[in-house]
Amino acid sequence: MSDAEVGTESGSGADRRARDASKVHPRIRVAAEWTWRLLILLAGLYVLVRIFFEFKEVLVPVALAILGSALLVPVVDAMDRRRVPRSLAVLGTMVVAIGVVVTGLGFVVREFIRGVPELAEQLRVTIDRTKEWLVEGPAHLDPKQVSNVGGDILDVIEHNQEKVTSGALATATTAGQIATGGLLTVFLMIFFIYGGGQIWDFLVKAVPSSNRERVSAAGVAGFGTLVGYVRATVIVALVDAVAIGIGLAILGVPLALPLATLVFLGAFIPIVGALLSGSLAVLVALVTQGWVAAAIALAIVVGVMQLESHVMQPFLLGRTVRLHPVAVVLAIAAGIVAGGIVGGLLAVPLVAFLNTFIRDLNGSAPVVEEADDHRPGEGIYVAEPDEPHWDYFLRRPTPAESGADDPSPAEADPDSEREADDTGR
Repeated sequence: MSDAEVGTESGSGADRRARDASKVHPRIRVAAEWTWRLLILLAGLYVLVRIFFEFKEVLVPVALAILGSALLVPVVDAMDRRRVPRSLAVLGTMVVAIGVVVTGLGFVVREFIRGVPELAEQLRVTIDRTKEWLVEGPAHLDPKQVSNVGGDILDVIEHNQEKVTSGALATATTAGQIATGGLLTVFLMIFFIYGGGQIWDFLVKAVPSSNRERVSAAGVAGFGTLVGYVRATVIVALVDAVAIGIGLAILGVPLALPLATLVFLGAFIPIVGALLSGSLAVLVALVTQGWVAAAIALAIVVGVMQLESHVMQPFLLGRTVRLHPVAVVLAIAAGIVAGGIVGGLLAVPLVAFLNTFIRDLNGSAPVVEEADDHRPGEGIYVAEPDEPHWDYFLRRPTPAESGADDPSPAEADPDSEREADDTGR
């Protein structure tokens, strides 16, 4: 076959494809192109999620260690800036943090075990009053019809206290898995806080050198968002727990401290967690103290949530975490469906990080030239300390961090100008 015949056949094939494409409406064709691209993206996301939960015993501690590092690294940086050796600062901060967590959990568990019998007794009184109202009140029910109301609940609480208190952890996972995950989280936090920047620089080496600086800067900006998010969430959760806990204690609600702890933990899942934990506190107040106490508890929970959403979060987060409430709720829903409580806990930090990372990645950034990746004498297996950076909210910001113009050389170092004048003379 000659070249002319080949060219004629290829030309006729192109014309045929053009005629076939002209038969499809342009909008349908564009929609089809977007559809298969979105399907590929969703398939890739599905594979990543499956991989994450396939190795969740390792990756969940990694995610928790990143969040814990975002909480503690400003304190370590502040100590490092004050000439405290970084290794000693990391060790001291971790010891204090672990001590606070262990002491707090031990106290809460002890109060929970102590408060369950009181809860059962007050629940019995409430059920007896409800029976009396159903018989003698407007309903005028037969006493036989209400004789067993609440009996099953009381039997569960009274005869299964040991299972409720000592077997709660076993229903979620084994103690060995919790201990292993906790130790791995602590181990990773130590190295993330001490030299997380070195680890990030090593990971960024997988990116082509033309985009390496941009990706590195975007990752640093994303971690800065996590620092602000975790700090604000901890403060908001602490305020919520203290305010609601004091209100429940004043009302005489049993298990006030465990309920306040549940409110603190629930606040780490924005919107949904505070709503569910506050509703549980109101329910306990209802069944133990009556309608008046429940109404007061509801008012306290609603007031605290309004203070959180309209005052504390805007003031603490500011523009650090710019997420629409719809995005927050959808992220939490998707995280809970995919991974339960852990998925709901990690969903919003992940979305916040990706939001900042993508925004910074799409912004203007210098393009670096090709560089030699190998530097003689550099080793990647020796942990090196980071320079203090994330303690900006604990100190006065520098002109570069506050956005002020860089000082002139004379303003930056007046002694150098004076020395130059002396040399000229």
